[in-house]
Amino acid sequence: MNRAFLLCLVFALTASAQTKKVVTLNQPPNVIADWQSASSNVRVVNATPETLAKELADADGYIGEIKAAQVRSARNLKWVQTMSAGVERVLHLSGGNDLRDSNIILTNNQIVQGPEIADHAMAMLLTLARGLPKYIGDRQAEKWEARPYNGIELNTKTAVVIGVGGIGNQIAIRAWAHGMKVIGVDPEDIPYSPFITKVVKPDQLDEVLPQADVVFISAPHTEKSHKMVGARQFELMKPNSYFIAVSRGGIYDMPGLVKALDSKRLAGAGVDVTDPEPLPKGHALWKFDNAIITPHVAGRSDLDRARMLGTIKENIRRFGEGKPLLNVVDKQKGY
Repeated sequence: MNRAFLLCLVFALTASAQTKKVVTLNQPPNVIADWQSASSNVRVVNATPETLAKELADADGYIGEIKAAQVRSARNLKWVQTMSAGVERVLHLSGGNDLRDSNIILTNNQIVQGPEIADHAMAMLLTLARGLPKYIGDRQAEKWEARPYNGIELNTKTAVVIGVGGIGNQIAIRAWAHGMKVIGVDPEDIPYSPFITKVVKPDQLDEVLPQADVVFISAPHTEKSHKMVGARQFELMKPNSYFIAVSRGGIYDMPGLVKALDSKRLAGAGVDVTDPEPLPKGHALWKFDNAIITPHVAGRSDLDRARMLGTIKENIRRFGEGKPLLNVVDKQKGY
C-alpha cells in the first residue's frame, strides 16, 4: 500500500513539474476558460494588478505587455505573447533591453490584424480621393451641390507601401484590386506576389516616392524605421498625392506632414497613428479639412478579437506541448 501510494505521489509530482504556468492580466473568465482548454500541460492564471508581481515570480509564460522590472523579476519566464502586432513598447523599455537581450521567446499578433487595418487604410484613401468629407458637411447643411466635382480614380495610379508584412500585404492586395500599381518598401526579401510590381529596400525609398500617388505606412516601429519618412521625403512626394499611416506614428515626421498639407503639396492625408499620440487639442493637423484623423482604431473590427484570442490559444497549446510557436518576433529587428 505504501509503495503504491509513493508511486502515485511520484507520478503526481512529475506531472505537476511538467505543467507550465502562464500568467495574464484582467482577462474575462470566458477567455481564461477557453485558453485553459488549449492544453492540460498549461495552467493559465488570471492575475490582478495587485497579484501580478507574485504570480510572475514563478511563471513560465506571460500574455500581455510586460515591463522591464517584470522581466527581471520573472526568473523562470520563457515566453511572452503580446496582444498587439507592434512590440516596440516591450522591446524599447526605458529600464533597459531586458527582454530583447534575453532568451525569452516573444510572439505577437502580426498578420492577425491585417484585414481590418488594410480596410481602414483603403477607406481613408477612398474617402479622400472621392472627396467625401465635403458631402458629409453638405448633408448636415442639407445642401445639394453636384458641381464642381474632382473625384480621383485609383485605376492606373501608383501606391508605395512602406512595410510589406501582414498589414502591408493586405493593403497591396486591396490597392491592386482597385487597379493600382503597387511598389513595396521592405528590408526583407519578400516572396513573389502577383499584387506587387516590385519591392525595394528602405535605402531606395527616395527613388520611388516621386512615383507615388499614395504612400501607405504599414511598417513596424523600430530603431531603423524611426522617422524614416521625414521632411525631405514629404518634399519628394508627387504633387497632389496622398499619405496614409496605419501602423505607428513614430515612422513619419509630423511637422513634415503638416508642412506638406499646408503648402498644398499633398491632396490629403489619413492617419490612424500619430506622434505625439494621442494627438493633442490645438495641434496644427486638426485644422486641415483634407486630413482624416482616427484615434488608433484601425486594428479594431467585429472579427479581430476572435482572431487575436485564437492565435494566443494556439500558442498556449504549442507552448504546453513544446512545439514551435506562431508569430515569433526577431527581437533584434523588432518585428
